[in-house]
Amino acid sequence: MTVGTTDGREADSPATAGEIRQQPELWKLVATQAELGRESTDGFLAPLLSDPRARVILAGAGTSAFAGQVLAPALTGRLGRRVDAAATTDIVASPREFLGEDVPTVLVSLARSGDSPESTATTAIADELLSAVRHLVITCNRHGQLARAHSDRADSLVLLMPAAANDRGFAMTSSFTSMLLAAQLALDPGGPGGGYVDRLGAAASQLLAERTGQLAGLAARGYRRVVYLGSGALTGLAREAALKLLELTAGQMVSYWDSSLGFRHGPKAVLDRGTLCVVFVSTDPYSRRYDEDIADELRRALGDEHVVEVSAHPGGGRPAWSIGDLGHVPDSLVALPYAVLAQQFALLASLELGLTPDNPFPSGELSRVVRRVGIYPLSGPA
Repeated sequence: MTVGTTDGREADSPATAGEIRQQPELWKLVATQAELGRESTDGFLAPLLSDPRARVILAGAGTSAFAGQVLAPALTGRLGRRVDAAATTDIVASPREFLGEDVPTVLVSLARSGDSPESTATTAIADELLSAVRHLVITCNRHGQLARAHSDRADSLVLLMPAAANDRGFAMTSSFTSMLLAAQLALDPGGPGGGYVDRLGAAASQLLAERTGQLAGLAARGYRRVVYLGSGALTGLAREAALKLLELTAGQMVSYWDSSLGFRHGPKAVLDRGTLCVVFVSTDPYSRRYDEDIADELRRALGDEHVVEVSAHPGGGRPAWSIGDLGHVPDSLVALPYAVLAQQFALLASLELGLTPDNPFPSGELSRVVRRVGIYPLSGPA
């Protein structure tokens, strides 16, 4: 796939820059794959999801966990059942706190590489603690340990993302949005996901074309702190956006995240005159009012130029960055183009600092895949 750029400096980070820009095309491939595999996916999930007691757990580490945090609120509302997001790092550290309720469970494992020790450990722990569990593995790496461990199991289904979604760059970009979309399409087959893919891709492409210059200008200001806010599903996206900036700037820009309402209850103390605030506005009319309220409050505190309000609602007289008329699209889907905007800003901020986004930690303090984690048995000596 050939990917163009609008900033010559992006040539210093060919993997990350390309992986950000390729996402609209990848989403089409993900939707096509989901449609082609619909019969087998539905057949696999139906035995458990037909049980009203069944619990769905969305599990992953880091960015993969945040994909679950975006999706869980949306699926809870759509499916009318219990859907929880739990990081594999939390499940492995405290398994009985997260898996102590032995009810029929669909464990959805989200993993770019599938080689993080916590990924396979979580599925093994679930097998040990739960009497009825099925594993839906969504991964970008067919050769990863997680995919290999579950490819031949009758109680498992492995959904592989298009090969290009297995990011070569340090930070998860294409993999995040591809797995997020794939999970929505698999778990909510009657939902609106597939029908909006073209429009979501067009919105993301338009954002990159029209806003990259402004994002570069923000990166050039040298902000010391950046705060991301959102409500509901977009709180999880705010967390992912903050991590992306922290990773690609090697911690030189300190980022923070919170919900739009929660930010006032203490965390607002992080604000100073060197802070940029980004508010992801919900498409839900009720939640949207709280997002716009905090954006207005932040403008009064910091000045208009230090607040970016990103909205799927065109016009309306607000000083927002509109991504087009997507106001009726669920937040868990609008999160896709919103994420592209956050990724592009993180890329440009990294370049502005003189870093190499494809590998912002050349001395190896952090690596693309976390490997050196000891996994302990559930029973044994204390």
